[in-house]
Parts: sequence; C-alpha cells; structure tokens
Amino acid sequence: MEEANDVLEQTDEKIDSLEIKFQKVSSVSGCLVVSMNGYIDTYNAPHFKRQVDKVIDTGYVRLVFDFSGISYISSTGIGAFVQFLKEVKPRSGDMVLVGMVERVFDVFHLLGFSSFFHVESSLEDAVHLLAVQSEGAGKGPFPKVFGCPICYKRLRTNKDGRFRCSECKTIIVINMFGHISLG
Repeated sequence: MEEANDVLEQTDEKIDSLEIKFQKVSSVSGCLVVSMNGYIDTYNAPHFKRQVDKVIDTGYVRLVFDFSGISYISSTGIGAFVQFLKEVKPRSGDMVLVGMVERVFDVFHLLGFSSFFHVESSLEDAVHLLAVQSEGAGKGPFPKVFGCPICYKRLRTNKDGRFRCSECKTIIVINMFGHISLG
C-alpha cells in the first residue's frame, strides 16, 4: 500500500480529535484504506465526511476503514458511514470495517447498523473481500460476510435465502440485495 494523502487537496481545516490517513491499495482497482486515530463525534464528523467524500469523488469506491485507532464513535459518526455506503454502492463499490474495539462495535450494533456493513478482523481479509467483489462487479452482494444480529458470530454466505446461525441457532434471512433480517 502506498500513501494517498495527495488525493486530497491541502486544506487549512485541522481537527485535533481525529487524524485521518489514506493509503492506496494498488492490487485492487479504486481501493483505499482510511486509517483513523482519535474519536468521531458530532463536532468532527462533518470534517471527516468532507475528507472521505473527496476521495470517493476522485473514484475510490472500495474503502477499508481501519478503526484500530478509534476509541469512540457517536451516532452522528455512524451516520457518516451510512452515507458513504450509499455513495459507493451505486458505483459498484463497497466498504469494509476492520479493527473495531468492542465498545465501538457495540454502538454500531445497538443502533442496528452492524448488519449493514462488512466487518473483517484484518486489513488483509478486508482487501481480499474487496478484491473478490471487484472481480465480480455487477454480480450482486455475494459472497457476504456478516455478523449474526443476536450473538455476533461471523457468518458467510454465497447466496440469498434463510439460514440458521451455527452458534445461537437464530434463523436469519438474507435477500437478493444482501440485506439481513431475522426470520
């Protein structure tokens, strides 16, 4: 991966509470790792959103967000990620979240957003998932890696349908668009 901070125009706007770094992933077309350090709240979320919107507008639609440096996220911060997903999906892009500490993941889950995002355990797994998706662009959201909405067990499917979680035995329904609901 190579530094991609040149993608952004220089700006005088600096936020002490959040540091953002961008790295190109040369092995996957339009892929960028967004590393964050600090916290995302109501006050710095607009700055964060502007910075990521700039890279999306330049053609980076496969984004890996590295949360390993994030200690807190507010509902406003999560709203920014929902907007990013809405921007990249119509462009045959996707997002993967990695390195989430438990309390940050809990905020996503409590607000009901954990099932909308791919969550991987490592940068390598996230890049691999986006590489597989980019090779099959236009073939739908599968394969899909997701967390069980009840027990958080990481699950994977290659097609839509009704499934039973191997851990807690909850029935999960995944539609043809990859949206998850309880069955």
